[in-house]
Amino acid sequence: MNTFHKELKIKMDKYVHIVYKITKDFPKEELYGVTSQLRRATLSIILNYIEGFARERKAVKKNFWEISYGSLKESKYLLHFSLVEKYLTKKDYDKTVKLADELGAMLWRSIQPLK
Repeated sequence: MNTFHKELKIKMDKYVHIVYKITKDFPKEELYGVTSQLRRATLSIILNYIEGFARERKAVKKNFWEISYGSLKESKYLLHFSLVEKYLTKKDYDKTVKLADELGAMLWRSIQPLK
């Protein structure tokens, strides 16, 4: 695994942990709603990336990485929704979305050669 992919996995792992940390303070009534959906979307990013990385066929790898990218976009919307609903602070939102944007750029860069 080259340095780029190691760095991407490290950032994905960091993103998951940040999201889990900030969602601990979400309203209890959102446990099976936004909290669960945001956590699942965020985990899906790294899990689909890892599964795609393990595949040899480019088309299969691309499919998993596109799912990962879609989950990232889903998680970004849920973060925005959570900000509007005041489930998280602007500071936490800004820090988390900045990392999400970095991940998005790196994932996009990974997908492009597979087209």
